[in-house]
Amino acid sequence: MSTPSGKHLAAVVPQKGGPLTIVERTTPTCGPKQLLIEVHAIAFNPVDCYQRDMGIFIEEYPAVIGSDVAGIIVETGSDLSPSTPTTGTRVTALASSFYHKGSPDHGALQKYVLVSEDTIAVLPDSFSFVEGCVFPMAALTSWNGWLWAGISREPISPSEKKGVLVWGASSSMGALAVQGAKNMGYTVFATASPQHHEYLKTLGAARVFDHKAENVTSKILDAAKEDGITIRVAYHATGVQQVSADTISKLAVGDQGKLAIAPIVDQSLNVPENVESAFVSAPDDPEGREERLNWIFGTWLQESLAAKRLMASPKIKIIEGGLESANKALDELMAGVSCTKLVIEI
Repeated sequence: MSTPSGKHLAAVVPQKGGPLTIVERTTPTCGPKQLLIEVHAIAFNPVDCYQRDMGIFIEEYPAVIGSDVAGIIVETGSDLSPSTPTTGTRVTALASSFYHKGSPDHGALQKYVLVSEDTIAVLPDSFSFVEGCVFPMAALTSWNGWLWAGISREPISPSEKKGVLVWGASSSMGALAVQGAKNMGYTVFATASPQHHEYLKTLGAARVFDHKAENVTSKILDAAKEDGITIRVAYHATGVQQVSADTISKLAVGDQGKLAIAPIVDQSLNVPENVESAFVSAPDDPEGREERLNWIFGTWLQESLAAKRLMASPKIKIIEGGLESANKALDELMAGVSCTKLVIEI
């Protein structure tokens, strides 16, 4: 851990469409409910590409984007809860650049970033910073989906034979959705390309299906019947949304199904009558959002990491070069990756 000197390097979006430029900027000080993180590793998400290239969730330029960081707390605010980790603690944290519309103090792509006390989790020494930075966005989006769909915050008994379906499970959000549901006692059915099936089983998936197979829906229905598993809930991480909607509809025939959708909802999606669907997000009201974030990060993620119930997933690829390689990482992400999480170290 180093002491902030007043200035630090950041990769900023100077204008809509980028590219990112390395600049020196003033290191911010904490607000009452904030912490300043010395960033050691940053993971990339599709929303980062949309912010750089299309200006989504950005109000003013220059902006700093990025959400997933791991590092060390170097400064704390004046009005934090007693349970908030102190200076010197290793943490994984959500740098909420999209909530703050690209505000430079709150984006991940820099050496020092401000984060809220309700979006951090202590990172045990058993996880490296590179491993730790992959969790925040995936934890947020997967649990926003599961909680909306009715998954309990308390574990259930596997003997209840309740299951969930994760569509596109080899993505970072899908992989953590698999682990989260499995750890809560649910039987997880998942879809992905065949080369990722065995890997997803190591994360907790009971059955994995080829999402591109023409008969994927019938195979899932047959497997659920064979295993005696009731599935009424699905989490769509990536892939063709219509297929996942039709599949959960047939799994829930005679009942109500729920489909939580992580990507931007396809405007052509025809949601079956017995399915309720929604784009995953935190509650709109500030109190509800704060309570949700505190549970996801301060309770579930922190306890799961401490108990070693989670694997850093999907497979990590380090893009060498630090902040200077951020454009390269975003370009590679936009070109398409499979079962891979791109990370830089700084």
